[in-house]
Amino acid sequence: MTREVISTTNAPAAVGPYSQAIKTGELVFTAGQLGIDPATGKFVDGDVTDQARQALKNMKAILKEAGTSMEKVIKVTVFLQDMGDFKAVNEVYGTFFTAKPPARSAVEVAALPLGGLVEMEAIATL
Repeated sequence: MTREVISTTNAPAAVGPYSQAIKTGELVFTAGQLGIDPATGKFVDGDVTDQARQALKNMKAILKEAGTSMEKVIKVTVFLQDMGDFKAVNEVYGTFFTAKPPARSAVEVAALPLGGLVEMEAIATL
């Protein structure tokens, strides 16, 4: 199976030795996306909902670059710095996945890269 690195300037550059996404076969695997504005390289102003919205925008841009879309996402993993933010993040999440939402897991973690409040990764089909 071939392995293609996906990269776009419409999402933040990787903050370590990894790719924004990998396309292999009929699947695309995104790296975890934080609420970082790709234009500034900094977290968007605001709270966890603002970071969640930006993380999903970043995911959408990467998927588009890979030749797929949010409608073809089959699994999302959400990492929360505080599980108390689950409801607020869920409301934002629901605006990106309105029909036939993908399978999803949400877990609380001790910390996220760069002090983020939420991080999301996805698996999508082409």
